[in-house]
Amino acid sequence: MDTLTSMQLFVSAVESGSFSATARSMNLTPSAVSKQISRLEDRLGARLFNRTTRQLAPTEEGRAYYERCQRILADIQEAEAAVTELNADPRGVLRLNMPVVFGRRHIVPILGEFLERYPNVSMELSMSDQFVDPIAEGSDMLIRVGELKDSSLIARKLAEARRVIAATPGYWKKHGCPDKPEDLRVHNCLTYSYLSSGNTWRMTDTAGKEHVVQATGNLASNNGEALLEAALQGLGIVNLPTWMVGPDLESGRLVEVLGDYAQPEPSVHAIYPPGRHLSAKVRAFVDFLANHFKERPLGKAA
Repeated sequence: MDTLTSMQLFVSAVESGSFSATARSMNLTPSAVSKQISRLEDRLGARLFNRTTRQLAPTEEGRAYYERCQRILADIQEAEAAVTELNADPRGVLRLNMPVVFGRRHIVPILGEFLERYPNVSMELSMSDQFVDPIAEGSDMLIRVGELKDSSLIARKLAEARRVIAATPGYWKKHGCPDKPEDLRVHNCLTYSYLSSGNTWRMTDTAGKEHVVQATGNLASNNGEALLEAALQGLGIVNLPTWMVGPDLESGRLVEVLGDYAQPEPSVHAIYPPGRHLSAKVRAFVDFLANHFKERPLGKAA
């Protein structure tokens, strides 16, 4: 049995919890399924299931292998769907969830162009900075900025940006500019409460050494625009992506410091659940966004 068929059989066994159910779904005998699973385990050199007379449960290795197989099979389904739907006309309601500030600044302004190009598509938007379950929320796709943690979802990178540490010229004149990341400890840092790393700011110098700073200050918010406005008033230092502070850096309202120190890049991804064929409307919008950000890279904003 080839590798792809073995993966399909294994995934079916995990999801059904039964060799008998897998056998029925794949037109095999239970003994044939059991033998194929044993051969797969021998090939991988790992036990994939804990077997009892009443229960079939994946081991820790089995769960890890299942997640990878699930993604691979979803990618194959998507590739096949891409061929069959290549000439399909995008239509229907596209339900999209996206972060509040990024969506308002970078997605909403270009929706008119997309909807004009695809007149048979309509959109329902929901905006939230918290990660949501696309299946539970009924979303066709999500747009998210930053690190992705849920490996069970399918993601396509749309754009890259970079984070910058900045404050007003007046703030730097009054408090002095930091020469190294550790100097930030004596400054008023305005912190973003939805940042996955919390108040820990990590930077890497040109020699590859990581510098870790616990940022502290008198203002924290779950909204980046609130922090930006506070920084523009001279209250303190922000650590925000270029797609948010780019215009203020270009105008001189904010001045970047520690630019030689790299930070984790807040990439932008389109996300959708695995196991679904990517519909023509979703594919059209993802391609539209990818082309848009290719022509206008977020990382160039500064």
